[in-house]
Amino acid sequence: MLYHAYEMTHAAISPMRAAARVGREVMLNPLNPMASSYGSRAVSAALEMFINATRRYGKPEFGIESVLVDGEETPIEIEVVWEAPFARVLHFKRLSAAAAARNDPKVLMAAPMSGHYATLLRGTVRDMLPTHEVYITDWIDAREVPLAFGEFDLDDYTDYLVRMVESLSDEGERIAVMAVCQPGIPVMAAAALMSMERNPKRPASVILMGSPMDTARNPKQPNELAVKRPLGWFENNVVVMVPWPCRGFMRRVYPGFLQLSGFLAMNIDRHVDAHVHQFKNLVRGDGDSAEQHRVFYDEYLAVMDLSAAFYLQTIERVFQKRLMAKGEYLYRNTLLDTAAIDDVALMTVEGEKDDITGLGQTEAAHDMAPHLPAAMRKHYVAEGVGHYGVFNGSRWRKLVEPQVRDFILAQRVPG
Repeated sequence: MLYHAYEMTHAAISPMRAAARVGREVMLNPLNPMASSYGSRAVSAALEMFINATRRYGKPEFGIESVLVDGEETPIEIEVVWEAPFARVLHFKRLSAAAAARNDPKVLMAAPMSGHYATLLRGTVRDMLPTHEVYITDWIDAREVPLAFGEFDLDDYTDYLVRMVESLSDEGERIAVMAVCQPGIPVMAAAALMSMERNPKRPASVILMGSPMDTARNPKQPNELAVKRPLGWFENNVVVMVPWPCRGFMRRVYPGFLQLSGFLAMNIDRHVDAHVHQFKNLVRGDGDSAEQHRVFYDEYLAVMDLSAAFYLQTIERVFQKRLMAKGEYLYRNTLLDTAAIDDVALMTVEGEKDDITGLGQTEAAHDMAPHLPAAMRKHYVAEGVGHYGVFNGSRWRKLVEPQVRDFILAQRVPG
């Protein structure tokens, strides 16, 4: 009933939101002689804050139209190159002579399936496009997947990754795979599975960034919350059924609005301050600052539902039992031997001030591949960088991206 109550509340507020939009337009209309007065600006700002607090945030666009490749402005065309019910792979195709003349390595970015859309990595993609052929996993909102397609769990996630890597390696070259945060465990599982089978299309390199590989090391608040309660509590309290008329009607999910509540609660003071500043910026007409706020929260507040099976298995296998860290991780009842990873280069990246994935959690992946030569390993800690700074923003561009770029290039292996 929780999901139904949420949808009914959203529908009930719709008339008020529509009225607020009309009121805001009246307050700002040039024909309104009081439009420039403090009172009108304050009312208009309050109405906008109400609209933004109650509207539904849809999936954002990547919005990457062009990048510079060797000094040449290069248009970007996004194409779907692989597709399944719960995900698809997008290729950011570079359309210029400069890009065509390069022989850049392919990299598959495994975007986190932890609530936000793959567009959260927009900046990561943009910064890597000048020197890489970039592909990204575009996960589908579980509420939009009909129940007829069945469940989706961690093993299905691993299957998807294996199939994606195989499809992108068709032209002969073993590709690089970059996991940002949550996908670290399934990416490692896929690499182990392909190494155990000596799959000729196994990745040439794997880069894990802020990934919870062993959550017992320097645990942070999300780790503590996951182990504080038994698995049954999560199933009974945060897993619900998708209501009609959504395409995923009756699918069991961990809904996006609950995830968003958790995101906001972790830094509630920061978000309250940001919205207070936004109100003040709107009143005084600081358009640039107000637009920066809108852009950030349009992305941050856009969330998707997760399949219940995937969510519950992640809680149990990754956070509560730490199966991969203990060498007990099962893939479809087969024990995964991560020690079989002996020629897939491994790089781990951590942020010194990461408050979500503590220092040491990602580095633990190196202990899982004891037979990997030292020349095929690298660990990098970005000083002064938090969780999101590991893969986005100015410090990612200046500190982390050059390290990742050089590692991928150095470990490049033809198929």
